[in-house]
Amino acid sequence: MQRPPPEDFLLKETNPHLGGGKVSGDKHTSTYDLVEQMQYLYVRVVKAKELPAKDVTGSCDPYVEVKLGNYKGTTRHFEKKTNPEWNQVFAFSRDRIQSSVLDVFVKDKDLVKDDFIGRVWFDMNEIPKRVPPDSPLAPQWYRLEDKKGDKVRGELMLAVWMGTQADEAFPEAWNSDAAGVSGTDGLANIRSKVYLSPKLWYLRVNVIEAQDLQPGNQGRFPEVFVKAVLGNQALRTRISPSRTINPMWNEDLMFVAAEPFEEPLVLSVEDRVAPNKDEVLGKCAILLQHVDRRLDHRPVNSKWFHLEKHFIVDGDQKKKESKFSSRIHMRICLEGGYHVLDESTHYSSDLRPTAKQLWKTSIGVLELGILNAQGLMPMKTKDGHGTTDSYCVAKYGQKWVRTRTIIDSFTPKWNEQYTWEVYDPCTVITIGVFDNCHLHGGDKAVAAKDLRIGKVRIRLSTLETDRVYTHSYPLLVLLPNGMKKMGEIHLAVRFTCSSLLNMMHMYSHPLLPKMHYIYPLTVTQLDSLRHQATQIVSMRLSRAEPPLRKEVVEYMLDVGSHMWSMRRSKANFFRIMGVLSGLIAVGKWFDQICNWKNPITTVLIHILFIILVMYPELILPTIFLYLFLIGVWYYRWRPRHPPHMDTRLSHADNAHPDELDEEFDTFPTSRPSDIVRMRYDRLRSIAWRIQTVVGDLATQGERLQSLLSWRDPRATALFVIFCLVAAIVLYVTPFQVVALLTGFYMLRHPRFRHKLPSVLLNFFRRLPARTDCML
Repeated sequence: MQRPPPEDFLLKETNPHLGGGKVSGDKHTSTYDLVEQMQYLYVRVVKAKELPAKDVTGSCDPYVEVKLGNYKGTTRHFEKKTNPEWNQVFAFSRDRIQSSVLDVFVKDKDLVKDDFIGRVWFDMNEIPKRVPPDSPLAPQWYRLEDKKGDKVRGELMLAVWMGTQADEAFPEAWNSDAAGVSGTDGLANIRSKVYLSPKLWYLRVNVIEAQDLQPGNQGRFPEVFVKAVLGNQALRTRISPSRTINPMWNEDLMFVAAEPFEEPLVLSVEDRVAPNKDEVLGKCAILLQHVDRRLDHRPVNSKWFHLEKHFIVDGDQKKKESKFSSRIHMRICLEGGYHVLDESTHYSSDLRPTAKQLWKTSIGVLELGILNAQGLMPMKTKDGHGTTDSYCVAKYGQKWVRTRTIIDSFTPKWNEQYTWEVYDPCTVITIGVFDNCHLHGGDKAVAAKDLRIGKVRIRLSTLETDRVYTHSYPLLVLLPNGMKKMGEIHLAVRFTCSSLLNMMHMYSHPLLPKMHYIYPLTVTQLDSLRHQATQIVSMRLSRAEPPLRKEVVEYMLDVGSHMWSMRRSKANFFRIMGVLSGLIAVGKWFDQICNWKNPITTVLIHILFIILVMYPELILPTIFLYLFLIGVWYYRWRPRHPPHMDTRLSHADNAHPDELDEEFDTFPTSRPSDIVRMRYDRLRSIAWRIQTVVGDLATQGERLQSLLSWRDPRATALFVIFCLVAAIVLYVTPFQVVALLTGFYMLRHPRFRHKLPSVLLNFFRRLPARTDCML
């Protein structure tokens, strides 16, 4: 029996004061009803006119400074302009307001000392409130005053109001929380943003044959193979068994391609003339924009492509064409019927095929409120003291969201809300917390990496519909010196179902698109393609502005989680033991029955055994009725909280230092001996596969356990209802008929079998396992 994890590592239910009302039907009373309202003072500086000139040229270099207590924000300055237009918004958190007066200064930029032109001031008690969906407050002209309060020449157009983070001006406003950030790049790196993953395709290249090759040495049989390169991906066929100038392969090569297609597919036919020397017999480049796309398993037309010794691709034109050339016969297509896996299959957030034509309608909406964090650890040192500049990233489907960065705070408050469409309830949303190391620009910031603080995963199928979950999740990170809690993150989650019938029907569908079952890819192919997909996604998102950096994307996508770990192997072993513990308990109970440990129970079992032998038609109804009663009985103890990282399950809290040293060791190993390195790496490679198989076995057993655990309330409800119906049907149906029908169905002819998995198998694969709780 495993000990429970420490109290500090447990999930904590909270009761925050959220900003909106409850759900009414399928309408929400507020866009920001899953977060706490944050009050802000907004100042919109629009423009100025007729500013007085401060030099002999008759012009000035004006800018505006907005000051509230110790906080001040400045606009950009214009050179030689008396009628400037800024149209900038400043937001000051009401919690940090330390003054009863808001000052807006207009100044003239100077190399030595900026000159004062005029000011406008506001009494904080007189500032109006504005609540969306009210229209924006109209700006007004204000006469400038000098330091004594007398009117001077020049006017400034302003709008000042009190609002919340729901205001449409908030995302792009200068925030008082960012008062210590300098530079345009620094400000861009702290704002909240939404990113979209690139649309990924599987590219299938079926290399059939080549004709009329011209090897350099005519006196030998050529050993020809085809090499294909797409961006950073390079694959090659085997050497053709027909060693002639017309070789044949009929071999598939699979790549991952991302829209927009930026690089061509380059194929080269090469001859192995020596062990370490290959001679290029011809090349060709194919633009992916012109490649056929298919949505199902229907074959595409094959084409012949000319091979050139030298070519330059310029748009669609190939230069230096010859009258006679070698040719290669291929069948190339972009597969739209597959889902391109870019994350671990255990934590997939999207299972739709690439082609939009194959998408089904959404079944609901997922809403996430990122409230705050507590007790964050200092991640870096600034001005002699530890500090943390934290932000959150949430990933579900193709949509990534990034909150604004809260500067120098161990208790940041974000209070940002985001929404996703849900197409499958058996998916996982991932939320990560990071420390921003790119606030002040420069070469050091470019080379720096954002530090990981922790991660949370929530499986949607474990959530009840239309219920708001508010919990504080521990942020746990495994380090070379052991498990460490980096703080807690406070989240509000709601999964709203648009059609309960459609969602229940999803449990009978295959988990992945049809093509994964009709033309399945091998495990090796899937591993390689997933690695390429994660590299493409991280590269594309790192090119956004501001970038979502590679280290962030890889941490969210669990890159490297398949590497060998003694700790994970032990955890998977004990997961299996936990699954088998139920069978062991039944065996011990039966042994007690046989040994008459409890005579009354043994007599009752004898009576039940005689009844079932005399009336065998009662066996199956009794079993299903018993399962139905167990399911109803366990409903009282159904889980009321979403799952979270379990340190005991992961064996992370008591891992041996040598095991952690092995887990955080480089691959290949950094051990000094070459022999030890070779054996060690081989052991890790083999053990990784064993670890995966053991984990999969544990997953299947845990899915059986989840049938009656109400971890997925919809799946358990379906199973309990099925048990009741099955008990009634089997009670009124003769046992012999049931046995015959079952036997005939199991032994049916292949003509009557379907390539897709059965409804029962689809339902079973959708059941939640404890993989979500693995660290």
